[in-house]
Amino acid sequence: MTENLSAALELDKVESHLHPTGSFDLADHAIPTGREEIWRFTPLKRLRGLHTDAPLGGASFTTDIKAPEGIAVEAVATAEAKRGLSGLVPWDRIAARTWDAAARTLVVTIPKEHIADEPVYVTVDGTATSAEDEATATHVVLTAEAFSKATVVFRFTGSMTLADNVEIIVGDGAQLTVVSIDDWADDAVHVGHRHVRVGRDASFKHVDVTFGGSVVRHDTTADYAGPGGSVDMLGLYFADAGQHIEHRLFVDHTAPNTKSNVVYKGALQGEGARTVWIGNVLIRKVAEGIETYEENRNLVLTDGCHADSVPNLEIETGEIEGAGHAAAIGRFDDNQLFYLRSRGVSEKEARRLVVHGFFNDLIRHIDVPELEESLFATVEAELAKNVLAEDNA
Repeated sequence: MTENLSAALELDKVESHLHPTGSFDLADHAIPTGREEIWRFTPLKRLRGLHTDAPLGGASFTTDIKAPEGIAVEAVATAEAKRGLSGLVPWDRIAARTWDAAARTLVVTIPKEHIADEPVYVTVDGTATSAEDEATATHVVLTAEAFSKATVVFRFTGSMTLADNVEIIVGDGAQLTVVSIDDWADDAVHVGHRHVRVGRDASFKHVDVTFGGSVVRHDTTADYAGPGGSVDMLGLYFADAGQHIEHRLFVDHTAPNTKSNVVYKGALQGEGARTVWIGNVLIRKVAEGIETYEENRNLVLTDGCHADSVPNLEIETGEIEGAGHAAAIGRFDDNQLFYLRSRGVSEKEARRLVVHGFFNDLIRHIDVPELEESLFATVEAELAKNVLAEDNA
C-alpha cells in the first residue's frame, strides 16, 4: 500500500505553495532572516540561537513516564531508532538541526489490536537555571499499530530551551489521541515539529494546549497512507503579556476519501501578548471525495495584544465532498455581557463566564476526563492574572 501511494504521489507531484520542500541536509536550510514566509511572524532574536548554530547538546530536563500495561516505552540511542517511518522530512533549519543533534529517541509503541484503558503520560520538566543554559534537542517516535486504541499525553513544565521532533505513525484502523500541554515557566522557549502519517481507515486526534513559555512555536503536519483516514486537530492557547505563541498547521490530503477537521481557539491579555495561527490544507489531485474544514477564533481580552490568523486552502481537484475555513479575532461580545449584566451578574463574573464559555466546547471535545478539570482550572488561573484582577474589574 505504501509503495502504491508513493507511486501515485510521484505521478501527481504538486509543489505546494503552502509548505516548503523538506531536506535532511542542513546545508539546504539557510539561516532565516525573518523575511521568509514561514518565519515572518516569529521573533527570531528570542529563539536563543535555535535557528542559527547555538549548541544543541544540553540535557537540562527530567522525564517522568507513566504507561499502562501492554504499552512499550523506552529511550534508545538515536542511531538505533527507526526514524523516518512517519514521512517526516525536516522542512526548516531548526527541524533539520534537531534531527542531527538529538542524542536519544523516546520510542512509544502501542501493539497491534491493543486497547489501552488508561493514557500514557510523559512529563518533561525543564531544569535550566538561566537563559544561557545550553539548548536541548529531543526526538520522539510514537507508533499505534493496526487496530489499536490509545491516548498519549505529553506535558512540558519548568524552564529550558527545547527543540523537538515528534514522529507519529497511526496504523490501519487504529485510533490514537495525542495531547501536548505546554505549561512552561514564563522564560522557556520551545520550538516543536510534529508529523503524523494516518493509515487506511485510521483516526487521529491531536490536542495542542499552550499556556506558558516566553516563545512557543509549533509546526504540526499530517498526511495519509491510505483512504478513509481521519484527522482532528484541536488547539487551545492563552497568551499573557510579552508571550509569543505560534501554531502552524499543514494537512496534506494525499489519499482519497480522507477527512480533516481543525479547530483552534485562543485568548490574549496583557501588553505585548502575541499569537499567530497559520492553517494550511493541500488537497491533491488523487484526494477525491475528501472533506476538510479549519477554524481559528481569538478572543482579545485587553488592550496591547496582537493576533494573526491566516487560513489557506490549496485545491488541485474539483471532486471533493466539502472544504471550508473560518477565522475571527474580536473582543468580548457586548450582547453576551449585556445579557449577563441585565440579570444581576457582576462585570467581572460576566467576563469570566464568557471566557469559560468560549473554551468550553473545545475542552469537552478533548475527551480525556482526567484533563478537563485541570484545563478549566488553568484558564481560571490565567484570567486571574489580568482580566479578573481587582484593579481591572
